[in-house]
Amino acid sequence: MWGEFIVSIEEKRVGTVDVLTPAGPIVDEDAEDLIATMNNKLNSPNARFVLSMEKVPYIDSRGIEGLVDSSENLMGRGGRLRVAGVTATCREALELTGQSEKVDFFDTVQDAVRSFL
Repeated sequence: MWGEFIVSIEEKRVGTVDVLTPAGPIVDEDAEDLIATMNNKLNSPNARFVLSMEKVPYIDSRGIEGLVDSSENLMGRGGRLRVAGVTATCREALELTGQSEKVDFFDTVQDAVRSFL
């Protein structure tokens, strides 16, 4: 069903926080693209970003692994991965795999951005 959908990743800046908004399922190669984008943010001097997942209908094991890796990297720096607008399917995938406690969930991007203050 998702095989031909190419994920796009919108990047915008809200104050001092970057907001990454992938659109489409985070699977296979698209998961790799998102992971590379998050790694670029993690390696920047200001590694403050929010992952907005309201346009992500599904995430596979590689996508979850990438989120966990980013979360652990941020935790090693005293931070947390902030995820906003997670769809029910993606939230369930994170919960069923036991990874939901490794990220901070927010209903909206604005709430996630404000959490940096």
